[in-house]
Amino acid sequence: MPQLLLLACLLIIVTRVAPRALDPCSAYISLNEPWRNTEHQFDESRGSPLCDNSVDGWYRFTGMAGDAMPTFCIPENHCGTHAPVWLNGSHPLEGDGIVQRQACASFNGNCCLWNTTVEVKSCPGGYYVCRLTKPSVCFHVYCGHFYDICDDDCHGSCLGTSECTCAPGTVLGPDRQTCFDENECEQNNGGCSEICVNLKNSYRCECGIGRVLRSDGKTCEDIEGCHNNNGGCSHSCLTSERGYRCECPRGLVLSEDNHTCQVPVFCKSNTIEVSIPRDLVGGLELFLTNTSCRGVSNGTHVNILFSLKTCGTVVDVVNDKIVASNLVTGLPKQTPGSSGDIIIRTSKLLIPVTCEFPRLYTISEGYVPNLRNTPLEIMSRSHGIFPFTLEIFKDHEFEEPYREALPTLKLRDSLYFGIEPLVHVNGLESLVESCFATPTSKIDEIMKYYIIQDGCVSDDSVKQYTSRDHLAKHFQVPVFKFVGKDHKEVFLHCRVLVCGMLDERSRCAQGCHRRVRREASIEGEDASGPRSQMLTGGPISIDWED
Repeated sequence: MPQLLLLACLLIIVTRVAPRALDPCSAYISLNEPWRNTEHQFDESRGSPLCDNSVDGWYRFTGMAGDAMPTFCIPENHCGTHAPVWLNGSHPLEGDGIVQRQACASFNGNCCLWNTTVEVKSCPGGYYVCRLTKPSVCFHVYCGHFYDICDDDCHGSCLGTSECTCAPGTVLGPDRQTCFDENECEQNNGGCSEICVNLKNSYRCECGIGRVLRSDGKTCEDIEGCHNNNGGCSHSCLTSERGYRCECPRGLVLSEDNHTCQVPVFCKSNTIEVSIPRDLVGGLELFLTNTSCRGVSNGTHVNILFSLKTCGTVVDVVNDKIVASNLVTGLPKQTPGSSGDIIIRTSKLLIPVTCEFPRLYTISEGYVPNLRNTPLEIMSRSHGIFPFTLEIFKDHEFEEPYREALPTLKLRDSLYFGIEPLVHVNGLESLVESCFATPTSKIDEIMKYYIIQDGCVSDDSVKQYTSRDHLAKHFQVPVFKFVGKDHKEVFLHCRVLVCGMLDERSRCAQGCHRRVRREASIEGEDASGPRSQMLTGGPISIDWED
């Protein structure tokens, strides 16, 4: 009988083998729409621009869409939309497996005004599959392209066999028949000193704002005055004794490059506000990606107010920032408005809106929140704020924080605390990288007790609870005090990192990850990362006498 029981257990173990992941070369969706091809030029008179707002998965370009994504810059108003998306890098070889490439959207003369990361794989049948994600704003479409079939001519000593040859600027694909564009920018940046833009069968060099190409077509130099390319200014260029400066029309502001004028965007913790001068709008009606969100005129400006969760706003994690994006579109009004607009100066207005928030936050608190303090607000180059608070809860349900009075906790009690976001956004998650306690409110206090370090619980007595909100984190730890009769207070300091939920390689996805070396201080850990601001409150008295 024991032998039969052992056999049954073995059978159970054998049947619980993890399923193998499907090969994207055999598990993909075909994109075959004719308007997706690079030869299809968008005509506004025939309909609205298209948007890949439902794309998410592995795809293959087939049929009239083309053979594969183009690897060169596509002019705007192609592929059935305003901002066509192309692959900024060569297609991989079959032996490369799945590789990552940058995908760029062309708009307003910029070949890579917006970019994201896609995955590409070369399949045994001589075709490619791409893992595409939903673009952060409309109107973006992933393009397909028909590549040339090579000439079946023999060059040199072919030993009786024919060999395909491709035109200059193209290379032979893995099927030995199709000629793919050669990306000259991948070799030594095409010889360009700054920006290399790959074109069909060719390439060109470009320079950053405020700089121009020399006569060699590859080297950049500073613009010396307004006489040269308007000083690189998007609008007005004024000469002064110290050189020149760019100025903007009333209602617009200079961007960080000090050359480009842009519409003011105000990024707050729970709202984003766009203020567009009425002179720029004319007789257009403004709306966001979700067309139900429309602008409201106050006489001088048209204002649009929305949040990270509404109006089609897309939130992504890009490098060390949380990026919220939307698109303001302006179309001619059907009837004159009450504000007296009876003419229009442009047929369409497109304004990409982006707010950036830092990913890393340090928050400090006593055992209970200090009711006199405001929620933590972190600035990142004045781009935006994304608030967290450290709350002390009354029990393990983590529903009722201490609000009215500061409690007195005994050493045999349990301390329930949590990191709470004041803005709840889908698609993001957080990791508490570290939490440590100090006997004073100073974060650089020599006496520290780590509760969490490198995302790992440092004390076996600490318990972490699951939360329905992926940005919120809840913990339970026995109440403690620091040694010494004068140490009757405890302060907590926590570092929180925000990541994208779908990024399997993010620091948040790694969870507990011990480092080989610890830095000397919290400020030292983040010397080159996002700026952080401290919020200190409390304290609470510890009743440690029986």
